[in-house]
Amino acid sequence: MRNFRQELVALLSNETKLKPEEVDALLTIPPDSKLGDFAFPCFKLGKNPKDEAEKLNKKLSEKLNDKSHKPDFISKIVVVNAYLNFFLEPVILCQEALTEIFTQRKFYGKSDIGKDKKVVLDFSAPNIAKPFGIGHLRSTVIGNCLRNLLSFLGYKTIAINHLGDWGTQFGKLIVAYKKWGDEKELEKDPIKYLLSIYVKFHQEAEKDPTLDEEARHSFKLLEDGNAEFLALWELFKDLTLREFKRIYNILDIEFDSYQGEAFYNNLMDEAIKKLQEKVPTEISDGALIVNLEKYKLPPLLLRKSDGATTYHSRDLAAIFYRLQKYRADKIIYVVGSEQKLHFQQLFKTAELYGVPAEKLVHVDFGLFLFPEGKMSTREGKVIFLEDVLNKSIDLAKNIIAEKNPNLGNSEEIAKEVGVGAIIFADLSNDRIRNIDFDWNRMLSFDGETGPYLQYTHARACSILRKALEEQKLGSSDKVNFSLLESTEEQALVKKLYQFSDVLVAAAHSYRPHILANYLIALAQSFNGFYHNHTVISDDKGVMKVRLLLVDCTRQVLENGLHLLGIKSPKEM
Repeated sequence: MRNFRQELVALLSNETKLKPEEVDALLTIPPDSKLGDFAFPCFKLGKNPKDEAEKLNKKLSEKLNDKSHKPDFISKIVVVNAYLNFFLEPVILCQEALTEIFTQRKFYGKSDIGKDKKVVLDFSAPNIAKPFGIGHLRSTVIGNCLRNLLSFLGYKTIAINHLGDWGTQFGKLIVAYKKWGDEKELEKDPIKYLLSIYVKFHQEAEKDPTLDEEARHSFKLLEDGNAEFLALWELFKDLTLREFKRIYNILDIEFDSYQGEAFYNNLMDEAIKKLQEKVPTEISDGALIVNLEKYKLPPLLLRKSDGATTYHSRDLAAIFYRLQKYRADKIIYVVGSEQKLHFQQLFKTAELYGVPAEKLVHVDFGLFLFPEGKMSTREGKVIFLEDVLNKSIDLAKNIIAEKNPNLGNSEEIAKEVGVGAIIFADLSNDRIRNIDFDWNRMLSFDGETGPYLQYTHARACSILRKALEEQKLGSSDKVNFSLLESTEEQALVKKLYQFSDVLVAAAHSYRPHILANYLIALAQSFNGFYHNHTVISDDKGVMKVRLLLVDCTRQVLENGLHLLGIKSPKEM
């Protein structure tokens, strides 16, 4: 497909003597399509930008009037203050966009921008023996969407689930299980049972502080390789991971590695030694640190005064390991904003060692905010993600039973719609912002939601099925793209054409909401077109090109939803 942006960049670069990359950085898409398809500001062209805009417009207009040199993709140029607004030639745009979508199908929007580049994504990372709560949803679905986007753009991606499978909480769990454990109850519902005895431990420890000391001793024995305690740890880990994988299966998310914190236990000493070869360390109050004061950061703690390693040293070992094993060009950590300082310290230390700063990225995100206050595993205040998903699926079942009682395969479609509603409720928000946890809003099937997109996709499928049933498809007549002449039709084509640029913008800014918001705008544009125009009609030429437009919209909705991690039901 022709890249009109690149063609316009080349044209403007030639006329202004600005470098192509400078022009590309300045070129924008107007917020309102009535203002054009591209806007170019002339502030860099001279002291009086308005005059420069007029001069440039005159030069370009001469080319438009010269048929031998005319850029065929530009229909007109309008000067607005210091901006040149460019309008694309509708017929050429329709032909290029719709032909490309129809030809490429599920590969439309795919590119090789990331060819030969490897990206490690560290996301989800729930804690073993603790609930997979709603709070883990953000990292999980943001990370999965970024993996999908980057893979689609040609990057080789490695998805790692850095499980929280080590730490002092295992000392507490071991003590709790040995005192109050029930093997049958553990097997029946591992996570909820482990949560119940973990909560009980904290309740009892308030009355009997010696339990905390016993837990510390138990964790020390675990670290030292006590066979009984290692077996319990393995049991807790295996049972929890089994439950986690069941939830990942509901979300249709897979990982390339489940190497958690424990994997790096034997690599931390080597990592610290390796770091000290290039980065000065200090002893402060008996602890080993990297002094980051000159970078206005607190010191990075490598070893505590008792010789124990820290999560800083563990994450440092993980960086060294991943760079070596995967030859990663970039490591992306999809972790909440509350860990921002930790990653600033970690990345600065890695940079001092010699790891280029651009190789390490913290994709942070806001919290789920709850009316009841902060969730606490210790107190048992947790909203299980699976409960949220099941509630959403049940709601979808009820709506389907009410609106389309004869729908076949309704159970599977309800699952796709219910899960999609939850994923979209997260990804449609700018990741940086906090999200107020609101059952009604998250499970809403009206407005700018996942089910609205799925319904629009199903509507497009229904139109195409009807055309097929009425034998309106299959003609070998050539498509006349000039028949797409209405405002609604041309606006929809422009939206479809933007898909590739949207994917690049969402992937390279690590912001899935850019894609989510685009899909809402696309669905709204399609529904506006469908409301104002008859698709299946006696005018074969118009019907043929409109059916092509419907099919292309359906395809782009499917591609976009897939990249978000959401299914596209053909019926609803």
